[in-house]
Amino acid sequence: MSQHFELTHGFLPSSSPLKQLPLAFQAWENVAANLPKYLLSTNFRKTIESLPPFPEEQLSAAEEERAMLILSFIGHAYVWGCMPVANTIPANLAKPWCAVAERLQRPPILSYASYALHNWYKIDENGPIALGNIALLQNFLGGIDEEWFVLVHIDIEEKASKALQALVPLQQAVQAHDSKAVLTYLKQLAISITSICDTLDRMPEHCDPYMYYNRVRPYIHGWKNNPSLPNGMIYESCYDNKPQSLRGETGAQSSIIPALDAVFGIKHKQDQLREYLLEMRQYMPFEHRAFLNTLENQPDIRSYVLQQTNDNKDIQQYYNQCIDAIVRFRTTHLKYAALYIQKQHQHESANSNSVGTGGTPFMAYLSKHEQETATFKV
Repeated sequence: MSQHFELTHGFLPSSSPLKQLPLAFQAWENVAANLPKYLLSTNFRKTIESLPPFPEEQLSAAEEERAMLILSFIGHAYVWGCMPVANTIPANLAKPWCAVAERLQRPPILSYASYALHNWYKIDENGPIALGNIALLQNFLGGIDEEWFVLVHIDIEEKASKALQALVPLQQAVQAHDSKAVLTYLKQLAISITSICDTLDRMPEHCDPYMYYNRVRPYIHGWKNNPSLPNGMIYESCYDNKPQSLRGETGAQSSIIPALDAVFGIKHKQDQLREYLLEMRQYMPFEHRAFLNTLENQPDIRSYVLQQTNDNKDIQQYYNQCIDAIVRFRTTHLKYAALYIQKQHQHESANSNSVGTGGTPFMAYLSKHEQETATFKV
């Protein structure tokens, strides 16, 4: 695990994301800042194709995530913002996008890391990272529904920080047979996981299902298992101009639930859906992938909990509270998948309601994992 990786704010960056790149990138920043307006332009793609070179070689390490964010948003706007859908990304966009992605060890596509984790700022710098005090740095069309949809995820990531901070110490306490510490960390986890469920419950407050499906969702699709791009995407002057098939942005690229599954011993049966979730790790920041590997290389705590005698029933009780909270999260997510996607009867291939933005049959995935999680109570 990277020695620089901190869990101060969970999987959010430890300090607020960079708001703007230096002057050399100003033309690209201008397009990103005005993306909702450019998407109404009949010459949007020509505007992108005529942009000056993106000098990615000048980027400092601290600027790479900002560069990835604006290149990814502009890239997806280029592909999905006009009809017909583009199957080739021009070289002036493709080359820096691929170069920055390689430096960040992620694929050149909009992922959860750029869409949510590095896409916020605090309205009051002295206030918390929380709904009511955060806003997005970048939108596609803008508007309250798009803003709220992403902000809910950012609030969840912040609220998960207390849970994530407890995971490694909990594993260490189990190995040391320190039942008092185990109980303390389980209580901390139960409170934190419940709080992320409370935030998820707030999604309908400002994100309307119709608006999500028709105004938010279309821009975050990928080019793998997508009938609108059956042959994938050509990144001009990259990959020998061979088409690439990459997954779209999805909450399955968040590392929170995989981290909890690893520590609590929640295992999903081998099938295509489990393989899909493992594939999603390629789209996570490499520090987050390393953290998941660290957790998974230790024994899960479930066997320890099962061994507790009647004297330590509190440990089993709080373990079960954590499992119940994870089930609650997955149940709510399943409900939203039905409400925000399945029930929206639009038949465009690019916005099919049978496949998620990551290019997978989402209802089967969510339902299966909800049911499997519930079986791990002790």
